Amino acid sequence: MTNDLKDRQRLPRWMKMKMPKGESYSKVKNLVAQHGLHTICTSGNCPNIGECWNRGTATLMILGDICTRNCKFCGVKTGKPLPVDTEEPRWVARSVQIMGLKHCVITSVDRDDLPDLGASVWAETISEVKKLNPQTKLEVLIPDFQGKKELIQQVIDAQPEVISHNLETVERLTPQIRSAAKYRRSLEVIKIIAESGWIAKSGIMLGLGETEAEVLQTMDELLASGCKVMTIGQYLAPTLLHLPVSEYITPEQFEKYRTIGLEKGFSFVESSPLVRSSYCAERHVEA
Repeated sequence: MTNDLKDRQRLPRWMKMKMPKGESYSKVKNLVAQHGLHTICTSGNCPNIGECWNRGTATLMILGDICTRNCKFCGVKTGKPLPVDTEEPRWVARSVQIMGLKHCVITSVDRDDLPDLGASVWAETISEVKKLNPQTKLEVLIPDFQGKKELIQQVIDAQPEVISHNLETVERLTPQIRSAAKYRRSLEVIKIIAESGWIAKSGIMLGLGETEAEVLQTMDELLASGCKVMTIGQYLAPTLLHLPVSEYITPEQFEKYRTIGLEKGFSFVESSPLVRSSYCAERHVEA
């Protein structure tokens, strides 16, 4: 291992992850392995996998695993995606049933190659999951659909309980970090969701070089767009080819942001180093 890689992998004590365990976790883990199910929890090495699976929450990804965008923070493969699997909506619904999920989060890659950017697959997947799993609460973490309201509306009309779209970072850093996505367009996506009467949620990563003032400004702009739930977590570089971590933010600073966010008016703020977009997702249905 090179010294550079060792330096990049050296983490502060508060970033050390506990080994996942628990009866419910083991049950879900075995089901995932037996049935070849695909979850972001495993493929993304989520640090909260044990906690979430023990609560009956998991995150699935649709529309393949190759993204048409090349964001500098993201470990998902980029390139020319494979054709859409027409059976995927039913497969996802069955996966939720097999895993016995109480709360399911669905996300996707960006599919700028498709005429409708994947919106119809999104709507069909939500409908199939709800039809086969009427007791499961559903949150969706959607791409920006290039800001096209009619495509976002297809997701809204399918009626998931929570609709999330991540800003990922502050406005100044967006051009460096997000491929094709625009900060103001993402705020507009959140506004469309909120104005439709749905719970609107968003998240950002810290440790990319943002300032405290910029984080607070982002909070204000999310609230002005109608966002009710915000997640804040530490950025970790997936590989040496991705943007390096600029700073490891302390747990105390994360807690400060959580307190400020609640004081500003968010219904929920999940803010700590290991928080990811779907962390404690089942609580946000009540936002």
